[in-house]
Amino acid sequence: MTFATAVRFAALRPFALAGTVFAGALLGTPAASPAQPVPQDWPAKPVRIMVGANPGGGSDTIARLLGDHFSAATGQPFVIENRPGASNTIASDVTAKADKDGHTLLVAASTSVSIAPHLIKLGYDTLRDIQPVGLIALVPNVLVVNKDLGIDTVAQLVEHMKKNPGKVKYGSSGFGSTHVILAEQFNLAAGVKSVHVPYKGAAQTQIDIIAGQIQMTFDTVPAALGQIKAGNLKPLAVTSPTRIPELPDVPTIAESGYPAVETQVMYALYTTAGTPRPVVEKINALLNAALGEKTVNRRLVEFGALLQPMTVDAFDGFNRSEYERFGLLIRRAGIKAGS
Repeated sequence: MTFATAVRFAALRPFALAGTVFAGALLGTPAASPAQPVPQDWPAKPVRIMVGANPGGGSDTIARLLGDHFSAATGQPFVIENRPGASNTIASDVTAKADKDGHTLLVAASTSVSIAPHLIKLGYDTLRDIQPVGLIALVPNVLVVNKDLGIDTVAQLVEHMKKNPGKVKYGSSGFGSTHVILAEQFNLAAGVKSVHVPYKGAAQTQIDIIAGQIQMTFDTVPAALGQIKAGNLKPLAVTSPTRIPELPDVPTIAESGYPAVETQVMYALYTTAGTPRPVVEKINALLNAALGEKTVNRRLVEFGALLQPMTVDAFDGFNRSEYERFGLLIRRAGIKAGS
């Protein structure tokens, strides 16, 4: 899949990006204070990239890929700092309270910026205290199960769950993660019940599925792909609108009969609110250049990513629309803190 093809696929997403680009232009982004100095030499020192997940997860993988490109492009180190926990919001909290100079960035997934704020009390306001910089990618999740269950399709999984009500356990990286949103949507759509078992990260979830302690999860493709390729996890369906190049034989969740479960994780770049607008624009340009670079582009597309570079204003609008969309999903599914 080429970069252009990936961008065209993004238009298939149920929540059309074209409208959010227009909305972003209307909403705008926070302006820098007139008294604030504008550093013209960003980055003037090493930049830290905060990640709310353990090493090996989807956001960590993407952050390291971008960090390497940013370092090569600017001559400054971009250092990944993993701060897992609290539904991936610890890294967001650090970013919200950092110096307003663009030297603290955040690679975040939907979990911390669009989902957790609707479920837990935070020490910061997601929309007010964290500055949207740009969209990295929209990445599908993949429904995986223990390979020894003898289950090869979603239909077989539903049949198994109906025969064993309440006995199938699904793992997540926290109750505010997309794993939970998707699993609970699946429960509703299929008329089944699975039991939630939260973990601190995707890696431990996978270990326990492989060991048979739990049976399934809706993991992100970047996080699950290695264990799928190794034959340790059995993929049943991806949650994207179309099949993805790296898992061409795995049907979409809609093909499997459950279009209501279709969704994708937003991976995006943020910095501290109040960072001077020229610096935010410079970071946005650096990100969009990285997304067009052959190696970065290829790696992201291999993960099933749908790429849609955006301006700062356009992404601000899209970020807000995702926040509202997941809030609606959470209310409809009746998901509560700790569920």
